Amino acid sequence: MKRTLVQETYPVFTLEVDKEETDYDSVDEIIDHLKSCVDAHRVSRFIAVFDHYSHTRELAEGHVDEHILDAKNVVFCFGITLPCPEVMAVRPRSIGVVELADSFIITFMEAPMPVANSAMEAWANTIIKQPVAVTG
Repeated sequence: MKRTLVQETYPVFTLEVDKEETDYDSVDEIIDHLKSCVDAHRVSRFIAVFDHYSHTRELAEGHVDEHILDAKNVVFCFGITLPCPEVMAVRPRSIGVVELADSFIITFMEAPMPVANSAMEAWANTIIKQPVAVTG
């Protein structure tokens, strides 16, 4: 997982998974998997799936990079505390899933909460095929 600053402001984690490295065949399958991770977590709450690709393509002024085949977000919240009104600006969270010709790109913005970051990183990494243990 790589951490970068997008537009010199937003700390974003990115995981690129080659299609050969995963058992998932589509953005929808990965989104369903991530939704199940959200649902299974003791404090996260699923909100929605946003089809960013379709939304942007339907806009007269919309532009989608030609290499992007699909793009969706699973939207959820970890809201363990609500210490002040300003924290609402950084909630809810989302994980983006983008399909390119030979890979899936999983991204999320760093949360101001280590528990959320750890969970989102773990969920993203579950998309990668785990090696089969050989016994014998």
